[in-house]
Amino acid sequence: MSTELRIIPITGIGEINPGTDLGVLIYQALQQQQLTLQAGDVLVVTQKIVSKAEERLVNLETIEPSAFARAFAERNDKDPRHVEVVLRESKRIARMERGVMISETYHGFICANAGVDESNVEGGEFLTLLPVDSDQSARAIRSRLQALSNEEDIAILISDTWGRAWRNGQVNMAIGVAGMEALTDYRGQHDAYGYELRASIIAVADELSSAAELVMGKVDRIPVALIRGYRYTPGEGTVHTLTRDSATDMFR
Repeated sequence: MSTELRIIPITGIGEINPGTDLGVLIYQALQQQQLTLQAGDVLVVTQKIVSKAEERLVNLETIEPSAFARAFAERNDKDPRHVEVVLRESKRIARMERGVMISETYHGFICANAGVDESNVEGGEFLTLLPVDSDQSARAIRSRLQALSNEEDIAILISDTWGRAWRNGQVNMAIGVAGMEALTDYRGQHDAYGYELRASIIAVADELSSAAELVMGKVDRIPVALIRGYRYTPGEGTVHTLTRDSATDMFR
């Protein structure tokens, strides 16, 4: 158990252009704040800058919406081009109601509008899409930072903001993991009263991502946070371990 955590906002990242080497950019920002990566550090990076760097952008002027997209958009006062992009990024639509599409993406994520987002994109006519492989994106950033800092024992999380069933408000969740296990499994251990834990599996990657958002904010243009002091389990964890299998998912 960690006894104390520090969560440090990494400033000075600036606007991200397609092709930006995020590992180098984050390393330079750390240096500007006189921060040196230490063993056990976790860096949380927002999906938006990863998508921009990887050119996961769609110009709405190039989109011709389908008849289905036009009909849904007309009923719900939406841009039919935006609706069409969501449909293209969806493996299936789990639910459509009140102008929101709950989608299963090709990654296996279930979220609103397939993760397609128009906020914080320069120009106003562009949408950002989720990275093609967020785990690979996290591994690439980690590898670059390891080489630049000479510190091997670091972990990277890529986060995105999602809503939650049954709860108001949104939280940051992990959509990419590198260098750590995404889950901590307490099954088989005993609590303070001697009871054996049978179902306690904690989504630590999601908890760290949510904690990081507290210093990032939604309008402060701080897309990276450093978490120091959490004793994660090193490993080859992936975000897919966080996705509940459909056989045990009672809400699909």
